[in-house]
Amino acid sequence: MTEKTQLFRGYLAVTLTLLLWSGFSLVSRLGGKSVLTPYDVFALRLIVALPVLLPFAGSMPPRVWADRKLWLLTCLCSLIYCPLAYSGFKYAPAAHGGILLSGLQPFLISAVAWLIAGTRPGRVRSIGLCLIGAGIVCAAMPYLTEWSAEYAFGDLLIFLSSVLWAFYGVLAARWSYSPWTLTRAIVYASAIVYLPIYLLWLPKELSNAPLSAIIIQGAFQGLSATILAMLTYLKSLELLGPDRTASFLALVPLVVGILAVPLLNEPLTPWLGSGIVFVSLGSYVASKARHV
Repeated sequence: MTEKTQLFRGYLAVTLTLLLWSGFSLVSRLGGKSVLTPYDVFALRLIVALPVLLPFAGSMPPRVWADRKLWLLTCLCSLIYCPLAYSGFKYAPAAHGGILLSGLQPFLISAVAWLIAGTRPGRVRSIGLCLIGAGIVCAAMPYLTEWSAEYAFGDLLIFLSSVLWAFYGVLAARWSYSPWTLTRAIVYASAIVYLPIYLLWLPKELSNAPLSAIIIQGAFQGLSATILAMLTYLKSLELLGPDRTASFLALVPLVVGILAVPLLNEPLTPWLGSGIVFVSLGSYVASKARHV
């Protein structure tokens, strides 16, 4: 594969991830505002994804269940990440999730890469990170006036889930599992561990939720977020590396802000417009930096 072809496929994959991650913040907040518990949403995610992927279980690599690395990745991006993120969306708006889950990823990815591999961002990437940071601050400004203890708690939970995802992104790229193998392994392992715990002990509100809410959460979380977004994200890591992928996905909070204009009747503020310019420019500059 030539470098041009690799970059084209990589940016196609990360663009699809961008759209799916933007939808994740909006749909997860919709679930958070419903009667569904965070545990219900995670269960629906697995209940829908598992039957779709189960027919492909026979082609998994041998001794996959004895692979401790796969279990660690499952904990980081699913078993711990999902309950934290969904609980956060019970308290914090979608825009907060877009900023904290995706907007912070370039910085968290760089920090984790530095911690694990001693890889420091170069001068060009540092300039890009500064521009992205300025854009995130601009996008976040309208929400700083909405601070409350409830929002702060939700933001903390979403931030912790974002840290876990950064570790997952760096380690998944470092260990080089195929996207298809890793996606299936995460769903199978999560279902085996989580669903019995959910059925036996965790609070449930499925019987009180409208059928429309169950269908929306099940379809999006189970198909789009768990399967499609995971495959496109892992393909982005494979073709572009974690740094370039995270830099491009810093656009998520701005996409969420733009979509909120027609969907939630929110205005396109000067702050958001400035954020779009800064993050777009920063993502472009950071994506040009050489990555390890």
